[in-house]
Amino acid sequence: MSGRAQLMWDEAVTGYDFGRDHPMDPVRLALTRSLVGALGLDREVEVVAAKAAGESTLRLVHREDYIEAVRAASANPAAADPSYGLGTMDDPAFAGMHEVSALIAGQSVGAAEAVWRGEAAHAVNFAGGLHHAMPGAASGFCVYNDASLAIARLLELGAERIAYVDVDVHHGDGVQAAFWEDPRVLTISLHEHPRTLFPQTGWPEETGAAGAEGGAVNVALPAGTGDAGWLRAFHSVVPELIADFRPQVLVTQHGADTHFEDPLAHLAVSLDAQRAVQVACHELAHAYADGRWVALGGGGYAVVEVVPRSWTHLVGIAAERPVDPTTPIPEGWRQEVYARTRQSAPRRMTDGRWPVSWAAWDEGYDPADRLDQAILAVRRAVFPLRGLLP
Repeated sequence: MSGRAQLMWDEAVTGYDFGRDHPMDPVRLALTRSLVGALGLDREVEVVAAKAAGESTLRLVHREDYIEAVRAASANPAAADPSYGLGTMDDPAFAGMHEVSALIAGQSVGAAEAVWRGEAAHAVNFAGGLHHAMPGAASGFCVYNDASLAIARLLELGAERIAYVDVDVHHGDGVQAAFWEDPRVLTISLHEHPRTLFPQTGWPEETGAAGAEGGAVNVALPAGTGDAGWLRAFHSVVPELIADFRPQVLVTQHGADTHFEDPLAHLAVSLDAQRAVQVACHELAHAYADGRWVALGGGGYAVVEVVPRSWTHLVGIAAERPVDPTTPIPEGWRQEVYARTRQSAPRRMTDGRWPVSWAAWDEGYDPADRLDQAILAVRRAVFPLRGLLP
């Protein structure tokens, strides 16, 4: 293993653009890459542009008829077929949609290959994490499910145990669906409760198909959950399951839309707590997966204030050069932000809540607390299936 992290990046991924008024503004990708450079992190990683995922790779997860529907919509957006989730409000068709979606998928597949083959200790694709796409349909701003494709490629290469941890505010439904029947893949999703947020799935009782019981784990968090609760939930569920499963590779999805400033959801998590979970995922990879870590982006719609800082922290952690939260943001980057967006950029790499703290699960359970009820629900649903005490 080289020990050097890879950052998967091709400027063309910014062409993943659903249009001017769509919340998934590709400027978030460009600004993240620019902030990584402004802080000198691109000198600490190997920046790699992988090739787009080809037909055979896409078919590891997606149906042939769906791929053809994406190709057709890409060539003629006006002819997009809504029965495949294309040309909808969430997933408007646009010219070149197939090509850029396959390119993003290719970056995640390339990251997985590099980590598995020992060409890199860790690999980051912050343009990826498009976890809602289903085998036969686009969904939730996601056309091809790069996370599922990366996992499927790892299985094809011979991996026998892969853990996927998703901390996006939305349930990682597409990845769960792809591996619902596969005991080789453990999917863990922490998300806002399906009663209050898309895609209305991810209940604790969703635990995997027969033969893969306990392979799907869903921590459904009450709206309004903040740093202490979010971190308590993560540390009360994820490390114990990872320690039991002992994956050969850890794949994580770091949607930044848990943040209190995100306009599309209702959690109240800070940048500092997001960073703490990134650190925890890095530590879990080293403790249980021989350091093999593939880290992806995901949602995040506070495209100036939150996303670039969160994913720049992710790159720094993967590079073993973590950015101190008190680090001032270079003025040149702030000027670029204003020139691109006419918005004022943040001044530091923190929300002022570092260091963050939380109470461990073994410090006591409060039966009146909705957060503790959510944690206990998933532990009761899943832990016994895996031979663990709830």
